[in-house]
Amino acid sequence: MNISWTLLLAFLGLIFGHGIPGAIVGGIAGFIIDSLKQNQRRRATPEAGGYIGPLFALLGAVAKSDGRVSEAEIAVAERLMTRMGLDAEQRKQAISSFNAGKQPEFDVTPAINGLRQWVGMRRDHAFPVLDVVIETVIAEGNPPPEKMAILRQLAFALRVSDMELMALMAMKGYAWNAGAGGNYRGPGQGHGGGYVPPQRNTNGPDPYTVLGIDRSADDRAIKRAYRKLISEHHPDRLGDLPEEMRKRAEARASEINAAYERIKAERGFK
Repeated sequence: MNISWTLLLAFLGLIFGHGIPGAIVGGIAGFIIDSLKQNQRRRATPEAGGYIGPLFALLGAVAKSDGRVSEAEIAVAERLMTRMGLDAEQRKQAISSFNAGKQPEFDVTPAINGLRQWVGMRRDHAFPVLDVVIETVIAEGNPPPEKMAILRQLAFALRVSDMELMALMAMKGYAWNAGAGGNYRGPGQGHGGGYVPPQRNTNGPDPYTVLGIDRSADDRAIKRAYRKLISEHHPDRLGDLPEEMRKRAEARASEINAAYERIKAERGFK
């Protein structure tokens, strides 16, 4: 712990607070400040490797949610372990967690809570986590409602809206309309009456969906949406995020830039 405030206020208390009693009061006040600062740092900076257990457990649960775990879904998990550069012990943990997640009685809530705690206040870390889970969700093509329900539960826990999740799916080439009343509200509340499962878009991602805006939006709204998205997805903000997730962020930033350039070309603004 950084004890700078503890020492500083203890010293000031000693000088200006009539000796030892003042030093004690100042030291306690400084310790409280240092503790609060440490907690803020913990929330802001994910623990290295802390995502492995809950992430792979959730991937196992997603894979099993439609009744069976396919070879494609296993391959996604194996590729992810390789690309993340997991060492032998981490790989063992990932495999064990994936196998636990695919058990029929597995409850996804603790795994989702674990990822939420790991992400903390860093929304820019939430998107790479969702991106990894989406890869398993779409491993067999158009995803069934069971897989989307887990994905949306995770998005809700990470404070990512259905509109933002739609944009992430669009970057993967899937068109999806959650519909009016289709927003996921939390565990146990279902999909909503307007939910439409994502479908593969063979024409490529719609640039407006990528930016999370309607085609009727004016130029100012488009620019505002672009600036917000690129600030949340820019890889320079990701700190010590694993290299594999950083690469995903770079790819998403490229997609966002490409979508914005397409819209600018269509509308003729700079």
